[in-house]
Amino acid sequence: MKRLIPTLTMLLALAAPLAHGADWQAGPGSRLGFTATYMGEAFEGRFARFSPAITFDPANLAGSRFDVRIELASAGTDNEERDEMLVGPEFFNAGARPEARYVATAFRALGGDRYVAEGELTLNGVTRKVPLSFRWQPGTPAVLEGEATLARLAFKVGEGDWADTGLLPDEVKVRTRLELTAK
Repeated sequence: MKRLIPTLTMLLALAAPLAHGADWQAGPGSRLGFTATYMGEAFEGRFARFSPAITFDPANLAGSRFDVRIELASAGTDNEERDEMLVGPEFFNAGARPEARYVATAFRALGGDRYVAEGELTLNGVTRKVPLSFRWQPGTPAVLEGEATLARLAFKVGEGDWADTGLLPDEVKVRTRLELTAK
């Protein structure tokens, strides 16, 4: 019996991370990006710094949650002039509002490995519903690949002369790929 107690204690200690397996942390291969069009030509951008707090379990969608904080000054498109404008007051306004935040607490299963997070994005002081369609691949690491479409003008992104949707369409695609390990 004395030998059994340490063995049980060891098994419980090993199982503890599995009990919290729905809590995930993003690895270095994770990315968050966007695609937009200017004068008919598509360009891609990314955020170098973002912090996703992910709680997700396909068997317990009601207990799942996404809370992603995005440092707007870390936006980059590999075009110095465009990058300066993006973080400036007419677009992301990173000086006045340095962070965007996406929070989702409601989820729907679409079948197979497909889901929708019914979340809200707060950007430039505006909060709007933005559903994120995503695919969940369990494993080590688990992979979450998602996409959302948003209307930039609803978030005051590209005001003034940039509100002309003939030059810069309203629609922006946001894509993410998170490589996640259990906490």
